[in-house]
Amino acid sequence: MLPAERRYDIDWLRVITIGLLLIYHIAIVFQPWGVFIQFIQSEQSMESLWIPMAMLNIWRIPLLFFVSGMGVCFAIRKRDWKSLMTERSKRILLPFLFGVFFIVPLHVFIWQNYYKQDLNYMPNPSHLWFLANIFLYVFVLSPVFFYLKKNQDGKFMQVFRKLMKYPLGLLVVTLPFVLEAMIINPDPFEMYAFTWHGFFLGLLAFFFGFCFVLSGSIFWQTILKWRWLFLSIALAIYLIRLIAFDLKTPNFIMAIESNIWIFAVFGFAYKYLNRPSKALSYLSQGAYPIYILHMVFMFWGSVLILPLDIPVLAKFLLVVAFTSTSCFGVYELLIKRIAILRPLFGLKGKNKKEQSLKVSVSN
Repeated sequence: MLPAERRYDIDWLRVITIGLLLIYHIAIVFQPWGVFIQFIQSEQSMESLWIPMAMLNIWRIPLLFFVSGMGVCFAIRKRDWKSLMTERSKRILLPFLFGVFFIVPLHVFIWQNYYKQDLNYMPNPSHLWFLANIFLYVFVLSPVFFYLKKNQDGKFMQVFRKLMKYPLGLLVVTLPFVLEAMIINPDPFEMYAFTWHGFFLGLLAFFFGFCFVLSGSIFWQTILKWRWLFLSIALAIYLIRLIAFDLKTPNFIMAIESNIWIFAVFGFAYKYLNRPSKALSYLSQGAYPIYILHMVFMFWGSVLILPLDIPVLAKFLLVVAFTSTSCFGVYELLIKRIAILRPLFGLKGKNKKEQSLKVSVSN
């Protein structure tokens, strides 16, 4: 059945994954190939960072797609197709277009200036490609989602719920991801942005994320019970990839490892994070604007910090501190408080009750 209450663990996973995205992007600055994907690159590398990065990189973006599909399942509880598309246009399409034309050109300008390129206004999706994919998935899959909503006891969901009772049933869910990896044959597997691999993998994750939530408590009880098994298997496959394959196993094994990591993450999050908190309330609002903004401040911080004559680890930590502090500062002082900016960064407008309360307090 459709979920009846808010799931705080899913909100936490969205926040945590965006936080990992920020740190991951900063780590690219300290890799010897960063400039080739138009990142500002440090002359001093920290190649050892690639070991944990490679572990995270095969599941952090797919996890976001799963979580986004779950979010749609929550969203359609009280919405029809028209209201869903209207809401997603405001929350996804509008920030995407604003970012393409007004945010991304800022960090492109910083990159061009740093590397003494011709300064050109260059609107493009850059890191916001994820939003475009999500909006397309909502548009393409919403007829299927509303059909499943109306037929929650139909044959498909009956079979799906039976599969979700057992850990081996989750391997059946993994099979489409394995087929995608074998058919598309991405090189490397972790290249999600602007690739067919990223599009189809995201489509699968988005769909199954919706189905996991629609299946009710069965999926969550299974991953809760078997979370340690999933974690052990995922860690074992990663260590084999690291030691025996120099981090490059065949793509179908990458797909299996990716999904098992995600099942483990869902299990531990359900166990320990499914509770409200003030920190979550604040961070869940700020995560979206920070995701949109972070590349600007990461590039700016790199320009200011990389030339300093200090150890490379100190540079990495300073770029992390500068980026996160600047993003939170702009969010707190400007985006959160200026009504016209809120929808441009994916935030809902302040409701009348909140505004009237603010006025009465000020009076």
